[in-house]
Amino acid sequence: MSDQSSVLADVRRGMIPAHLYNDRELFELERERVFGRAWVFVGHESEIPNSGDYVVRRVLEDSFIVTRDEQGVVRAHFNMCLHRGMQVCRAEMGNASHFRCPYHGWSYRNDGRIVGLPFHKDAYGGEAGFKRKGQRLLPAPSLGIYNGLIFVSMDPDAPPLEDYLGDFRFYLDYYTKQSSSGIELRGPQRWRVKANWKIGAENFAGDMYHTPQTHTSVVEIGLFREPKAEKRKDGCTYWAGNGGGTTYKLPSGDLDERLRYVGYPQEMVDRMKETLSQDQLRVIGEDGFMISAASIYPNMSFVHNWPKVADNTDQVLPFISIRQWQPISEDETEVLSWFAVDAEAPEEFKALSYKAYLMCFGSTGMFEQDDVENWVSLTNTAAGSMARRLLLNSRMGLLEDGTEVVPALTPDEFHGPGVAHTGYGEYNQRELLNRWADDLEQPVKAAVTMEVGYAEQVSSAQENSGPLRPVDDVAERAVEVAAPTGEQTGAGE
Repeated sequence: MSDQSSVLADVRRGMIPAHLYNDRELFELERERVFGRAWVFVGHESEIPNSGDYVVRRVLEDSFIVTRDEQGVVRAHFNMCLHRGMQVCRAEMGNASHFRCPYHGWSYRNDGRIVGLPFHKDAYGGEAGFKRKGQRLLPAPSLGIYNGLIFVSMDPDAPPLEDYLGDFRFYLDYYTKQSSSGIELRGPQRWRVKANWKIGAENFAGDMYHTPQTHTSVVEIGLFREPKAEKRKDGCTYWAGNGGGTTYKLPSGDLDERLRYVGYPQEMVDRMKETLSQDQLRVIGEDGFMISAASIYPNMSFVHNWPKVADNTDQVLPFISIRQWQPISEDETEVLSWFAVDAEAPEEFKALSYKAYLMCFGSTGMFEQDDVENWVSLTNTAAGSMARRLLLNSRMGLLEDGTEVVPALTPDEFHGPGVAHTGYGEYNQRELLNRWADDLEQPVKAAVTMEVGYAEQVSSAQENSGPLRPVDDVAERAVEVAAPTGEQTGAGE
């Protein structure tokens, strides 16, 4: 593999090699050094509310069964049978107390323990040949949960999820904690686009500049109350911890008036005032900024918007979407898009909010079509030899000497953590790609190999993988990786 140090150096000064968005060697490095250590979103607790519920999600090619076991503990098992390596769960979601491999019938409880091994005594000589006690589906090296969002990391030594998110948790709460009950998700919709995964993450992290051009038609047909797409520059971008996003500037008014302006009914406003912190409320009520799109590095994004619900009316309706840019290759991405809504919202609000989401985003949403057209074109042009001669300028918001065109907002102007700027700029895109460059520069440690069927090797691998850590106070989520005492037999579905 060729030396990428000059590529990373260019990225750090805001000059982006155009081939970065369609390069096989860089993609191979990303597989190992970005997705081999980052926390990656795999689901939400509302998708698995009951014991036995599960969804199957991927981190690149690695398939995980994300399930709630019979004790209510959230777990993520590598979806591979310990015998010949076939997937033990072929469905995308469901409810099961056990998972049975269709190849040879090995069966596992939903806590991962193997409980059914056909002809164990005849084929292996019983425990003397294959120690079934203590064998379990390989757990995700690290698992963490924040506000119901479930993440896994392929790094057993990953920092705690809360530390990884850092100050971005302040902004994450706007999307996920509008009441004490949190959110519930619907979906995901899935589709593939012939575009590099980083483009979507960058776009949602901080690209307010594209709205007046890319989404002009959406504004012209009157989908939004604001008559000019150019008003995006009146909002601000912010970066904090491992994520960043954009905001809209709201008209004058107090907190209640501003929340009602974007379409929240008073009962939801009242719950937000009880749940969000004083500084979170001050960003809206005093500073006049409403959270919009955002991204968590590397490939998770959010959008919060409030389109008009009908012609000839000024009424708007807010919606929230969570999305993931799942890399397939250097020039293809699977998009997963969920609709999210406050679990305590009125049922009528939930239904109308979902309608607003489908109108704007999702596989047929108007915004989605506009964006994808750009991303596919960018990826295609990045593939050729000429792209390797071009450094794209991603220094918007900076003078040549590095001075900021618009100084950062002061703590009195913006009560959120991190660094915030009004006007157009590419501050967040640079932050995201700087983290990408940091990851690509650092090799990952070799993974511990687990040998199946021998207790001492299993014990060693489990010791090195560490426990799955709880990261919030929703429920006890520490997962014991050590073998249970006593053997449980029978396959059962």
